Amino acid sequence: MPLTVGVEEEFLLLDPESWHSLPLVERVRAALPAELRPASRHEFRLSILEMVTPVCTDLGELRGHLAANRRAAAEATRRTGVRLVAVGATPVAEPDRTVAHSPRYRAIARHYGPIARDPALCGAHVHVGVPDRDLAVRVCTALRPWLPLLQAVTANSPFAGGEDTGHDSWRGIAGERWPGIGPTPPLDSFADYERTVAELVASGSMFEPELVWWYARPSLLYPTVEVRVADACPTSDDTVLLAALVRGLVATLSAEVRAEKAAPAVPEHLLRAAHWNACHTGLAGTLTDPLRRTARLAGDMIAELFTAIAPALAAHGDLELVQAGLLRLRDEGNGATRLRRAARSSGGLPGALHARAEETAAA
Repeated sequence: MPLTVGVEEEFLLLDPESWHSLPLVERVRAALPAELRPASRHEFRLSILEMVTPVCTDLGELRGHLAANRRAAAEATRRTGVRLVAVGATPVAEPDRTVAHSPRYRAIARHYGPIARDPALCGAHVHVGVPDRDLAVRVCTALRPWLPLLQAVTANSPFAGGEDTGHDSWRGIAGERWPGIGPTPPLDSFADYERTVAELVASGSMFEPELVWWYARPSLLYPTVEVRVADACPTSDDTVLLAALVRGLVATLSAEVRAEKAAPAVPEHLLRAAHWNACHTGLAGTLTDPLRRTARLAGDMIAELFTAIAPALAAHGDLELVQAGLLRLRDEGNGATRLRRAARSSGGLPGALHARAEETAAA
């Protein structure tokens, strides 16, 4: 039986002239068609719109929901006077960094101070159905060495403050200022997970259990493994490829966990180095392989990932879709590469963001 999958996509709301982030999410949500408003959410920052798909088993169905969400959201932003842009980090500036109007969000902002006032960051979060909590925790542990590669594949935030940061994923670099963001600790049960989170909350580094934003975690709301490492993806096809890779990994690793295959031990310092390198170089150079403890070509690591999950992809009917998506990734590059290319061909960042807004809406 195919594993279920669902996606939460976060988008920036940008001014079409200055390309500054604007805190207009409530107006945009009000402008959505009534039937899609339940699929929309505001996030911590009022310049972010999140759109959520239903639970799906078929990736064609998932793509249809992603496309419908993007079309409706793009039209709502146009009517509101802003543009919907799929990029992982505020590319120019965010003059108004007001947090969402709730006592909880304001308490979080007070607790974390200037960190909570950093420019907005946007991700794509993939949920795969794993109803057994202990299994979900062990799968998250087994995912650890694979997630830097997914971060490189989906890196889509090279610009901040109107300048090229030199990193493919500024979201990944900036996000680690938050104590709750980073690699999942190696855990072996849901009781272990709860104990670890309680210790972090008691230490004061984590404001509340809900602020566990590890790159993979058992969802607190749904019976799923939630992978949160990816930047917001430029197109629906990019998001579908991400969802297919995550589902393939979760299916493969679930079988290994059930077979009592131990998750490989990954040194924490090397895993964090692998994530930093993924954010820095994307797919343009070598990545850190935390299992082999060496630098490797990104293309070789992607080929190894595909081989590892090919049986699960075939079982879900996703093999050809992923093959085509990886070929497109090889030819076109990740979102960061494409955004830089657009900036060069259009005379600068404003032209690139205009093109990305069109690409985001062309669902």
